[in-house]
Amino acid sequence: MNSKMKHTQWKRAVILIGLCLMIVLAGCSASSPGASQPAAAPGGAKPEEVVLAAPRDLAPGPQDAYYTSSILYVWEPLVAASEDGQPAPKLAKSWSMSDDGKEWTFRLRENVTFHDGEKLNADAVIANFNRSRQVSPKSSPFYTMDIKSSYPGLKDVVKMDDLSFKLTFDNPQPTLLYSMVNFSSAIYSPKSFNEKGDFKGLPQGTGPFKLIEHQKDQFALLEAYDGYYGDKAKAKRIRVRVIPDPDTRLAALKSGEIMGVMDLGAIPPMLAKELLKDNRFEISSTQSTISHYIHPNGKKAPFNDPKMRQAVSLMIDRQQLVKELYLGYPTATVNLLNSTSPFYKEVKAEYNPAAAKKLAAEALGSQRMPIDLIVPTYGLDRYPYKAQAELLQSVLKELQLDVNIRILDGAAFKEAQSKGEYHLALATQGLPNGDPYTIFTNYLSSTGSSNKSYSLGFKNDRVDHLLGLAKTTLNMDERRSIYNELQAISVRELPTIPLFNDASLIANNKQIKGYKSTIYGTTLPQLEWAK
Repeated sequence: MNSKMKHTQWKRAVILIGLCLMIVLAGCSASSPGASQPAAAPGGAKPEEVVLAAPRDLAPGPQDAYYTSSILYVWEPLVAASEDGQPAPKLAKSWSMSDDGKEWTFRLRENVTFHDGEKLNADAVIANFNRSRQVSPKSSPFYTMDIKSSYPGLKDVVKMDDLSFKLTFDNPQPTLLYSMVNFSSAIYSPKSFNEKGDFKGLPQGTGPFKLIEHQKDQFALLEAYDGYYGDKAKAKRIRVRVIPDPDTRLAALKSGEIMGVMDLGAIPPMLAKELLKDNRFEISSTQSTISHYIHPNGKKAPFNDPKMRQAVSLMIDRQQLVKELYLGYPTATVNLLNSTSPFYKEVKAEYNPAAAKKLAAEALGSQRMPIDLIVPTYGLDRYPYKAQAELLQSVLKELQLDVNIRILDGAAFKEAQSKGEYHLALATQGLPNGDPYTIFTNYLSSTGSSNKSYSLGFKNDRVDHLLGLAKTTLNMDERRSIYNELQAISVRELPTIPLFNDASLIANNKQIKGYKSTIYGTTLPQLEWAK
């Protein structure tokens, strides 16, 4: 059968699965139990509290590295990321690097206070660095806190004066600002931590909102912080409920029980399309720091052979997948690095079934092989992963692979990956910070954390050499050249198989305004009731 006919088959398979998914979703969109209490009666007085919902708890609690996600605006970093991915001042208002790149001096904003009344100063920053040293690596559903990864070769943190401090490193760190953005430089009141480095009580940050109540897996209640140094939050209180099921979130939106949604997979594209039929609602979308992959188990056959990984990559029509299952919001890619990174290099994703079959035949011979594709349940709450898995199951038959789909809860999914008890896995990865050195090290280094915990089994001496060079390279052009070569190697050898860069997609009732998506989160402080 020729390539054109096969592409037609692909399109029919995708369209059929997409139509089935739409039918199922349409049948599930009735109002949920308990969704009869509207957040605001039409034409009536607006309540003090705005109610939103997320698929997961955005405040995992005191044992979490951060307690809350950054998208709740409770805490702030020293260095933020602008919408183009470049480092931007936040709690640190300015900085300078020594000529040898081994020392960085930072100047803090004046007149900033934490929610508990403590002042932001150099002592508070040093206390946060000491806590990070104490607890790293500390897990979080957002990003692992690991000072050795974010600040490689950090020797010392020294107070210069009340509002200035200096970081000293073993090696040049010309891209330090990129690695510090957001989660890597989160700052809290020193009184927030106990002797183990966990939070005692609610987190005390400097953000426009303070967390005043939290019930695990139920809700997080935010209140505008009157002492905020910048533009004050416009909503007095925001309650973020946890509603894992996407159809239940949709029903809550339609009934007026909630005014909007937030977080990853806040509203699946198929449901967004349905919601837009109702002129009471609006959708906001922008590029996202989240990428979607197929992780291959590179420690056993058949994906220990690069030819088989390449075959799978070439067999997937990413453009069609994105169009039919995600309504074109994400962007197809074959690059490990997310497109929001300032160091991203565009590489065209190739769809070539004939080449894919040839590579698969070279790897497998004439035999068929049963394989397991594992899917995390948390992915099903956010994305059309069931339809995506079934699509892959259909397509990979052409490569002599008989795919068995296994849906696992989060803990079982992680265990299967770490033990290598799988062949392929649907997975997502956020951009940990602005310096790709972190994600390259995690996935491409022979000792990388993701490489090991996902059983990718990837080893490339050239990659290890390049990562070593990057640690000591001061010249930014040379470092960019290293990062370009690492991207090229990842595209060629596919330690993981990228599918697409996600879109940040949210929805809200038009009774609120100023609520838009950003590359990581929303414009929550600008949210307010419409006039």
